[in-house]
Amino acid sequence: MTAESTVPPPAGQPRAAERAVSVLAPRGPAAGRRLPAGPRGRRPRRISPVPLPLVDGGAALLGGLVVPGAVRYPLVIALLALGVMGLNRRACLYDTSLVRGVLDELPAVSGRIAVGWAAVAALSPLRPLPLTVLVGAFAVHCTAAFAGRAAVHGRRARRRRPSPALVVGPVSAARPVAAALLRQPGCGVRPVGLVTDPLDVLTGDGDGPELPVLTTDQETHRAVIQNGVATVLVVGTATRVERTALLRDLATYGCVLWELDADSPSYGLGGRREGAGHLAGFSRRLLSPDGGRRRVGVGKRVLDMVLSGSLLLLVCPVLLVCAVVLRVMDGPGVVFRQERIGKHGRPFTLLKFRTHRPASAHEAATRWSVANEQEMSRFCQFLRRTSLDELPQLWNVCRGDMSLVGPRPERPYFVAKFSQTYPYYPERHRMPTGITGLSQIHGLRGDTSIEDRCRFDNAYIDNWSLWQDICILVRTAILFVRPTGS
Repeated sequence: MTAESTVPPPAGQPRAAERAVSVLAPRGPAAGRRLPAGPRGRRPRRISPVPLPLVDGGAALLGGLVVPGAVRYPLVIALLALGVMGLNRRACLYDTSLVRGVLDELPAVSGRIAVGWAAVAALSPLRPLPLTVLVGAFAVHCTAAFAGRAAVHGRRARRRRPSPALVVGPVSAARPVAAALLRQPGCGVRPVGLVTDPLDVLTGDGDGPELPVLTTDQETHRAVIQNGVATVLVVGTATRVERTALLRDLATYGCVLWELDADSPSYGLGGRREGAGHLAGFSRRLLSPDGGRRRVGVGKRVLDMVLSGSLLLLVCPVLLVCAVVLRVMDGPGVVFRQERIGKHGRPFTLLKFRTHRPASAHEAATRWSVANEQEMSRFCQFLRRTSLDELPQLWNVCRGDMSLVGPRPERPYFVAKFSQTYPYYPERHRMPTGITGLSQIHGLRGDTSIEDRCRFDNAYIDNWSLWQDICILVRTAILFVRPTGS
């Protein structure tokens, strides 16, 4: 989608009014309503996450001592321990908010230990060892890990008290959930209040305990301090979107956020997600109000830098030829610059080759537009059809304004308009915007449904992985030459 011609908006979309541009305020970590400062109360008591990694590291050391000659290769054993600990962390096996038994963890832990020893057998100086020795080391490693984990879990179970929790959602849904949790004290969570909107208090109802109903951020903040709340349970995706600012503040304060499916069973259709599981029979998954910033940042940025830098070097001759031809055919100003909205609502200047000249800057910023090929030269039409006009955005990726893969950035005016029309549209800015994305490889380009784009973009963010980025880039390369522009 671009802003270089002036055709009406797609069907069902709001038409741009002839008025000043409305700029969306940045949505950084400090954006939104903040919990008010108050007297320092007791903080939620945390269970230390250190013992389990120590147990896993010690178990790897014991397993290594069984191997003859392993003392000469301490780096191999250290890498084995770090690798197994990394796999366990990725599988949320160090999550202190979960109530687990050692039998529940047995398949996951033993599988990751097996992967670690398989790597040692295949890649390390210890690979000539007999299979029986490696199997014995694996058995000792597993036995030590399970014994240590059993001791840690047993000690935690004796000291654990139900964690105070707030349930966020409509009263009609939150109250039955709270009642179910109170009937299962062994689940490790004890609801102490319901957080809902003021209007819902008047219209909502539900069977369950008479817990305090909190309708303002100030009341929620007070409840967190007075009760030492460590867990927040969100009932309903719509509620999660509507209360994003409050949830972000609660996470900053130290609360663990979970989304519960209180309406219907998932039947296993959702696949495995990070932190997925159940709480008193309710399907749940871990929420990340910052859009997964910690797990996304490094790997995605490295991929962007390597690929965009390499592509810029490869396509330099193509860029030069396009710029010269545009300069000769269309005069000065071969690069089109336009303000777009990126991650957390921050504006940046997007670069493209100019294939059409808007009548004015106001028109370019406030008119929904796709390419009007009748008014373009054949060379500009060629740039559009092949998406060569997007190549200067590789520089935006190198600068960190964008990513190679992500939701397409839009102009401030339309970000504000679409955010009012589609409740989930602002959530697209949880991750860096991109040159291509899940929407684009599914044909959602140009004059297509904003609602569909929004759904695909948020699905991409919710299920992000580095492998998914690679797959999207491969599919984009296959579709690089296509009959319609972007």
